[in-house]
Amino acid sequence: MRTLVALPVYNQEKNIKDIVSRVKSFASDILVLNDGSTDGSLKLSSTIDGVQILSYHRNRGYGRTIIDAFRYAVKEGYEHLITLDSDGQHKPEEIPLFLERILYCDIASGSRFLLPFNVGKDVPAERYAINMEMTKIIRRITKYQLTDAFCGFKAYRVEALKKMNLTEHGYGMPLQLWIQAWRLGLRILEVPVKLIYGDTTVRFAGRLNDPAIRLAYYKKVIEKELKRGVLKRALVVGAGLKPAPTSA
Repeated sequence: MRTLVALPVYNQEKNIKDIVSRVKSFASDILVLNDGSTDGSLKLSSTIDGVQILSYHRNRGYGRTIIDAFRYAVKEGYEHLITLDSDGQHKPEEIPLFLERILYCDIASGSRFLLPFNVGKDVPAERYAINMEMTKIIRRITKYQLTDAFCGFKAYRVEALKKMNLTEHGYGMPLQLWIQAWRLGLRILEVPVKLIYGDTTVRFAGRLNDPAIRLAYYKKVIEKELKRGVLKRALVVGAGLKPAPTSA
């Protein structure tokens, strides 16, 4: 099967060469999406043989990089797409788990919380609490038995991505993705992955570093997507799905 591995990159000069070299053991087609890095990430990426690069002059947001990876995979005729972060939180050695699981679903989504871990030690308690709250909301709406709504380590069947219309450029994009996947009736499986949180001092940009503001933003993404779906109620009912409520 023809598979693309996409790596969103923002100021990962210290990690990018190692991550790409490890990915190369499992995939020959690699796309680096440089999201306006201000360090040497782009220069280093340009020195790696066999890597395609999509670069923005300014930071566009995590969601935008993933959306553009989807578009690239569709345009270039790939069968499957794998996304993983370039900051060391995901182990490229786990790629084969996704290649195996995606044969039986539309989205194989990594979960960092299916293997043993300790809150506070392995993952910051505040970030875990927000993840769990949003994951429960997504479960309640979609009935997907998810345990980790935000893990960026995923495999996608590209044919399914053609049906999506994702517009959220920020960190809340995965929430919009789950709502659209539910409406489309996509098949979802989770893949247990190692929890590697890395540098817990890394801050969210601007006001999103405030947990309360970040949580409100995430909920707003879901509410906006659900309300947009109400306008397509006939399509939802016709597909045999439950009409979306107007809020989470």
